[in-house]
Amino acid sequence: MNFSSKKTYLISLFLCLLPLLGIIIDLLFDNLGADPIQTLHIRLGDWSLRLLWLTLCITPLQTFTRQRGMADYRQMLGLYVFFYASLHVITYVWIDQGLDWGNIAIDVLQSSYIWLGLLAYIIIFLLAISSPKVAKKKLGKNWKKLHRYIYIGSIAVIIHYYWQLKGNMAEPLFYLITLSILLMFRVAVWFKNRKFNKMMIPTTKRIKVVTVKKLSEDQSTMVDSQKLVVEEDD
Repeated sequence: MNFSSKKTYLISLFLCLLPLLGIIIDLLFDNLGADPIQTLHIRLGDWSLRLLWLTLCITPLQTFTRQRGMADYRQMLGLYVFFYASLHVITYVWIDQGLDWGNIAIDVLQSSYIWLGLLAYIIIFLLAISSPKVAKKKLGKNWKKLHRYIYIGSIAVIIHYYWQLKGNMAEPLFYLITLSILLMFRVAVWFKNRKFNKMMIPTTKRIKVVTVKKLSEDQSTMVDSQKLVVEEDD
């Protein structure tokens, strides 16, 4: 597959919208069950989580497959994560709670899982607004540091998801295992880069060539010979 192709990119854009299209169709035909608001809320959150995991998988896939152009998909998927997460939050605040901020505040204070969901959303929001090239240029080295917080957000999402399901461990466990593998990959890359950087650090030792006298092979005359001498800097 040619990931640099505009056609492939446009198809991917469309595929990421299919979950929303399915939700809209179910909403129009009243196929969201006995509690449509709760179902809508959960499905939007689920797709935000699934797309988040796809986003995290892009870098390892690019490393192993050596396919060019996959970085653009990471940004696209990340923005879709923000899109579905925002719809998830809007459904809760507007449709479920009716913008009753007093009731929302009480709900947030009484529900620990909402705190974690809020933390994850803030991180995703910061990553989304810092994704354009202009923001990346302004942040400089801090851009990478900021985007590493996605792993903290991912852990918060797992706990948020688990507590919301009230004990159903199947899907949260799957996402936790996936995240653990991705984190191990990141750690391995970090150690590899650290080892490489050490090799590239200039040494404090000086190497010079000196000429010494030694006997020739027939032991009859003295000849000049050169050797390398390593000296420590003061």
